[in-house]
Amino acid sequence: MIAKISSGKSTAGLIRYLYDTKKAKDHTDPHLVASWDGFAPDPGRTDDFTAVKKLLVADLDLHVKQAKRLGRAPEKHVWHCSIRAAESDRRLSDEEWADIARRVIAATGIATADDPDGCRWVAVRHAPDHIHIAATKVRADLRTARHWNDYLIADRELAAIEKEYDLHQVVRGDRTAAKRPTRAEQEKAKRAGHDRTARELLRTTVRTAVAAATSTEEFIRLLEHTDGVLVDVKHFPSGDVRGYTVALQGDTNGKTEPIWYSGSELAPDLSFPKIRQCLQAADPQLRRETTNPWHQATAAAERIPHHFDQADDGAAQAHLAAFGEALDALPLLAPRMLRSRLRQAAHAFERATRSRIQAEHHHARTLRGAVRAMLREPVSDGNGAVLAMFLDAAILVVIAAARWHQLRHHEQQATAAHQALLHLQTAYDQAAAAPLAALAQRRPPQQTIDRHIHRIRRSVPDHAQQILDDPAFDALLVVLTDAEAAGRDPQRLLQQAADQRALDDALRPARVLTWRIERLSARPTPIADARAAQAKSTASRPGAPVQATTVAPASQPPQARGR
Repeated sequence: MIAKISSGKSTAGLIRYLYDTKKAKDHTDPHLVASWDGFAPDPGRTDDFTAVKKLLVADLDLHVKQAKRLGRAPEKHVWHCSIRAAESDRRLSDEEWADIARRVIAATGIATADDPDGCRWVAVRHAPDHIHIAATKVRADLRTARHWNDYLIADRELAAIEKEYDLHQVVRGDRTAAKRPTRAEQEKAKRAGHDRTARELLRTTVRTAVAAATSTEEFIRLLEHTDGVLVDVKHFPSGDVRGYTVALQGDTNGKTEPIWYSGSELAPDLSFPKIRQCLQAADPQLRRETTNPWHQATAAAERIPHHFDQADDGAAQAHLAAFGEALDALPLLAPRMLRSRLRQAAHAFERATRSRIQAEHHHARTLRGAVRAMLREPVSDGNGAVLAMFLDAAILVVIAAARWHQLRHHEQQATAAHQALLHLQTAYDQAAAAPLAALAQRRPPQQTIDRHIHRIRRSVPDHAQQILDDPAFDALLVVLTDAEAAGRDPQRLLQQAADQRALDDALRPARVLTWRIERLSARPTPIADARAAQAKSTASRPGAPVQATTVAPASQPPQARGR
């Protein structure tokens, strides 16, 4: 159930609307289902509609008029709450709607059953699926009703009602969602031929600029150089940037002036202070041992589900925000045929990047730095495998993110993650098709295949059959064969790839292993002398731990090496 609450100045005007059956076509059989004392006159159940309507308005306004004579009436004395059931809900009876109205009225502080001085109110049903509650805010003791946070309180009461009445349970948020476009904004966008409102278009533009920028100065510069976007930067007297507003070129008000939006009006995390906090935590430089930003971004993404399993929610929230920035950047980097689907994925996942948990942004420096570096190396036809690798990791991140939100009862965020997953899976299937087909064409001899199958059964026994049945199995065979020819140990690579992250969430484990082994194989192997020296050094120090050799991914993309 959804509640909508507003205030007004005219009791007569609201009652007129609730009983109108001419202008409002969905108003059928308007009548009272409940009132403050159970005896209020009902204009919908009388032959003299006009006279009874006046009586009802006069009764509702009784205490308001008394308070006005004393100068104590509020300017907006009308309280209006509409409550709508879901389309899938059963049809509720008048008695059930009456009970719902009384519970909402009591919860919000308008009037409780044991309060003789409560406000006067009526509940009108003029359609099968919803009711309207009209109340006046002046109590019988001429004090104004205390109804602060009435929307949140009513929403909590409706959540309890949904469970008790076995109705559809609405996905509720935590007040961290971006503001929804108004009906007027939607109609204006439709007249202009846009599929999204100016607010939504600007939100996407600003989020993309945040994903691409390495500093607040670069963020402002990127916005100022975006076609069709107007930017107004606010400064402190010292000259430091205080904030910013943006407008869409051509989006004007009645005075033909641009309609400006502050960052916080676009989304809670797009205010300038929050953007600055985020960018200060970004590392614009890749680590020295890393030469392929796509490989580093993929490795960082694959570690995100591990962060979700830890107790540090601030770190997990930081990785969610950084991963959202990566999705925002992908449409700038991907081939044209994938951009629309990737934009949809980023747009859907945007809701999953925010919650009441405060992000500790320094935890996600690696991914943010890789994303900034990726923007300098967009995907071309010759290295499409790196995009497929990243999307493969991204799918597992979104699955894990949905689970993380569900465990914390973040219903809206979990729903958003599920929606983003559908778009990412479609984009991945398109991105992976050509690289996997190219690999599969080089299927090795049967003797080599049998050897790899034996290794797979030993390395990942729990998923072996699923891997063998995966259509991408031929591609996995090829990368294992290439690795073996380059002096790698396929058995060890399989174990390393499986240990990076459990395959339980992977629908196509052979594809997951293919991309992981491609990335692991890109790392140069230490020469034999270096290995011997390292082993000798370790052996010469009793009790010394074995040190892992730090290696860097190769600069060439996987497909270039396969040729």
